[in-house]
Amino acid sequence: MLKPTRNRRFFNMSTAALIAVAILVFLIAGEGRADDHFGAAARAASKVEKTVYEFNKDVGSWIERFRRGDVPEGIAKTNGRIEATEIDVSSKYAGRLETVMVNEGDNVKGGQVIARISSPEYEAQLQTAQANVLVASNALAAAEAKIAQAKADLIYANGDLERGKALVDKGWLTKQMYDQRVDRYNTDAAAVEAAVGQRDAAKSAVTAAQAEVRRIDSIITDLTIISPRDGRVQYRIHRSGEVVNAGTRIVQLLDLNDVYMTIYLPAAQAGQLTIGDEARLILDPYPNSVIPAYLSFVATEAQFTPKMVETAAEREKLFFRVKLQVEPKVLTKYYGRVKTGIRGMGFVRTDPAVSWPSNLEVRLSHGE
Repeated sequence: MLKPTRNRRFFNMSTAALIAVAILVFLIAGEGRADDHFGAAARAASKVEKTVYEFNKDVGSWIERFRRGDVPEGIAKTNGRIEATEIDVSSKYAGRLETVMVNEGDNVKGGQVIARISSPEYEAQLQTAQANVLVASNALAAAEAKIAQAKADLIYANGDLERGKALVDKGWLTKQMYDQRVDRYNTDAAAVEAAVGQRDAAKSAVTAAQAEVRRIDSIITDLTIISPRDGRVQYRIHRSGEVVNAGTRIVQLLDLNDVYMTIYLPAAQAGQLTIGDEARLILDPYPNSVIPAYLSFVATEAQFTPKMVETAAEREKLFFRVKLQVEPKVLTKYYGRVKTGIRGMGFVRTDPAVSWPSNLEVRLSHGE
């Protein structure tokens, strides 16, 4: 079957040829003035062009019906390919791969260990941080003890000061000795404040040391690379013993709970689609099965950039990417048989009022 571009090229050449023949015929035949011949030729060329336009229109309509096959009006049909959402499982930190526990084609569960990176450096840092926590805790305990001693000294100095007041009033204690008791009280009060400050600093040191332990411990935890969700290993990119940088992909997963077919439709059909509407898929390996799907996405921009000045023919070249999402219940039931890259046909309704024909009713065969 001729492609639309070749069809238009063929019809345009035919039109030009017929117009040229008409002009030559009117130039050669008959008598009279040259401008009369050219006027008649122009009128004849216009009639020929109109006739060819109608012919092209009818042929284009026939080709469209032929391409649609047994699909009724209001349903668009085109080929596509099954795809799934790809998930890159990467290393958050640099290091040497101790082991990679999955192979290509393996099904994995969310939270399953994918690989481990060896961590002798981080383990040493963790031991140092834990030791710092112990040192800071001992400093805090010493600061608490110092506060207790300073408070005891302050209590004694306060009592001594109170007794000195009564003795000074009775003349049994000199003013000089009383002033010494006042100075000692003030010194002990300042010692309490200093001890409290040292305790607060020790608490902060303990908190910082504990935070460092948690930080390093989280790094060691992240060196065990786990699967973020259920999926199938598509590529195993690195092997055990290799050194990887931070952010390096270790494996690539396919989320087989998020499977769709990508198709491309011209603007005239894509503009009539409704998000969420039903769709149907027929895959090449399972020609007797009609898989239920729904319209989940229509591109906001055409895949092929138009020229600045668009003609009707140019507008027909604009195609929009459309995603037909496979129903989740079908994916759950046939999880082990789901594969990407399979070709097939996608069917969407450009007219929501049109019912699905019997050959596009949902039908899932097990023996294919």
